[in-house]
Amino acid sequence: MCATKLCEDPEVDLRQIPLVALNVSVRRRLSLYLNPRCTVAADWTTVAESMDFEYLEIKNFETSKNPTLMILEVWEARSTNATVGKLLDILEASERRDIVEELRPLIDVDVKKYLERQSEPPVQVPEVDSCVTRAEDRHITMGDEMFDAFICYCQSDFQFVHEMIEQLEKTDYNLKLCVFDRDVLPGSCVWSITAELIEKRCKRMVVVISDEYLRSDACDFQTKFALSLCPGARSKRLIPVVYKTMSEPFPSILRFLTVCDYTRPCTQGWFWSRLAKALSLS
Repeated sequence: MCATKLCEDPEVDLRQIPLVALNVSVRRRLSLYLNPRCTVAADWTTVAESMDFEYLEIKNFETSKNPTLMILEVWEARSTNATVGKLLDILEASERRDIVEELRPLIDVDVKKYLERQSEPPVQVPEVDSCVTRAEDRHITMGDEMFDAFICYCQSDFQFVHEMIEQLEKTDYNLKLCVFDRDVLPGSCVWSITAELIEKRCKRMVVVISDEYLRSDACDFQTKFALSLCPGARSKRLIPVVYKTMSEPFPSILRFLTVCDYTRPCTQGWFWSRLAKALSLS
């Protein structure tokens, strides 16, 4: 075994290769090994601890259909240390050499393809080059301003999001909301852009809860990523909002948070002022 060097080219240090090099098939194979909870070998929870996730974060990941894929996505989005070599180090330290030996040939193939793509000369299209929308340049939204809140919603709930814009932005509250379909420039990587906005550009996140929300992979990622940034909601980052009756149970990972409920006629008169106040707190 070549440790954290590419077997066919020892000059390549896998600790310098970002995790994005690993394709879906390798990640799914890794999930087959780590997802089952095991008492005799390290599972995904041990790997998550080695990635510096906290206890409450790991408990939240338990609700995911594929916790291994989720921790890889969140780790990749928030850590500069998320590399192929570091992942191999974690598996070795967790005494899962069986996984390393099984997946290493596939990993090496992915890394070679990644390096080949990186070495290819870029396609020269002046019109595109003049429109800088890369995440590292932070030109990912219509402007470079900070937002009071990121709105987590699914497409079927956009009518309510539009009402939220009318009530919170175009009134004396004068709040600035980050609405993905309106504010994010096209042509960007959805997952990395979403993570950057939630972590660095938005003070809080409003989660529009509905039956459709529960079936949305994008909403699931956004919610769990935000929770990973503030375990136990100590900084009051997340504000769940319910605006219509649900047939499905309320998501368990948000039950510890106070809900802003628009479905109760007796409190509708206070709904927008309460939400605006929560978003305005320092």
